[in-house]
Amino acid sequence: MPFLRLGLVHTPVTPFAAEGGIDFDLYRQLIDFHLRQGADALALPMHAGESVSLSEDEKRAAIAFAVDRLHGQAPVIAHVSNAGTAIAAAQARDAQAAGASAVVATTPYYWTPPPAMLLQHVVAIGSTVDIPLFVYNAPDEMAGTRLTAELAFRLIEELPNFAGIVDLSLDWQFMIELMTGAPLRRPDFQLVAGTEHMVSAGAIGATGMFAPLAAIAPLQVRRLYDICRNQNYFAARPVQEEIAALRQAMKPGGPPELKAAMRLMGRDCGLPRAPLLAVEGEASDRLAAALAASPALAGEPRGW
Repeated sequence: MPFLRLGLVHTPVTPFAAEGGIDFDLYRQLIDFHLRQGADALALPMHAGESVSLSEDEKRAAIAFAVDRLHGQAPVIAHVSNAGTAIAAAQARDAQAAGASAVVATTPYYWTPPPAMLLQHVVAIGSTVDIPLFVYNAPDEMAGTRLTAELAFRLIEELPNFAGIVDLSLDWQFMIELMTGAPLRRPDFQLVAGTEHMVSAGAIGATGMFAPLAAIAPLQVRRLYDICRNQNYFAARPVQEEIAALRQAMKPGGPPELKAAMRLMGRDCGLPRAPLLAVEGEASDRLAAALAASPALAGEPRGW
């Protein structure tokens, strides 16, 4: 059976209520917004959704809630990363039982595993489920731990449900080597851009994209993705540059900036959870000025 083909994947934030728990009424509104604004799938709770600040029960609840709310209108890719292999594998099993269409996992948190440990970790997670497994390659977030093309080829040998890599490394040499060899071993293997740098990733062979900025500029993100999927990369350059400038204006671009920008766009999802600090005061004013000056936001929806 062919793998689920990932297209434009939105990665929602996690809305919190004033008392600190997940605000599921607001989560429902947020999921509906992403679906209306062109998400082909939702991946959650990713790092943009403060996954590392959620308990295991909260992660399970968020995934089950999203599956139930979407009710087959779009697939849910469940993020199951953890420092412990057994914990991540249990999350993957529970996500499949809840109806998730795929799982995504990165290298183990905290540890800086050698290749043999990383191979064992990913194989243990993927072997637990029948649904596709995507590996999230984010060396800047994971203390420099990188996937290699050779390790990906080993994973293809070991895991029949290893569907592809979501790449946040922006390492074009790695991506070229990967896409030269992986499709020869698994024809439906997928490279997915881990952020909105779709022009260069698409030219190498990426067919999907994870897009945290879809929470702020869903129309431009959709436009960028569609132009790149039609391989009109020169036409995509101006859109790519606008979105890159928006990301630059939001640096460091994590959950606090995303939530602050969403609030300024009329879609308040509450404050980030400690230890993250909310964007307030002068920082909020600077962000508001940057958003007001951003051509990427012209015509984007305000409010829900």
